[in-house]
Amino acid sequence: MAKGVNKVFLLGNVGKDPEIRSTAGGMTVASFSLATADRQKDAQGNWADKTEWHNIVCFQRTAEVVRDYVKKGSQILIEGKIQTRSWDDKTSGEKKYKTEILCNELTLLGGKSGGEGASTGGYSKSNTASYDQRTPSSQPDYADVGITDDDIPF
Repeated sequence: MAKGVNKVFLLGNVGKDPEIRSTAGGMTVASFSLATADRQKDAQGNWADKTEWHNIVCFQRTAEVVRDYVKKGSQILIEGKIQTRSWDDKTSGEKKYKTEILCNELTLLGGKSGGEGASTGGYSKSNTASYDQRTPSSQPDYADVGITDDDIPF
């Protein structure tokens, strides 16, 4: 059977200030909602905005960036994967489900609020800053090896 693809890209605005917590092992976890909007024509031909809400979860360094720089209204780009959790409700015994986006990469968009300019906390010279929490690949780094004309095959 072929391997599937579970990848999500979301561009939207944070719905409320993120909730920050730590696991028993000391890992930082950030949770927040993200609103994405889609514009469609209704039956009468008028444009109507439809908002979709997404539950976002970030871990480790990305969660720390969320804690320090993300708040309600922040515009961000999320790259991650979809995961659905299930559990039994303690009071009713009913099975509950929650679908979340597990964030692999977070990009802050726009400027700071409060009229402090258009930078994003000093992480980038442009108006975006990207934080990738995936572990770097173990491929060798050839940056210190000089390339000469003899190395080029044409």
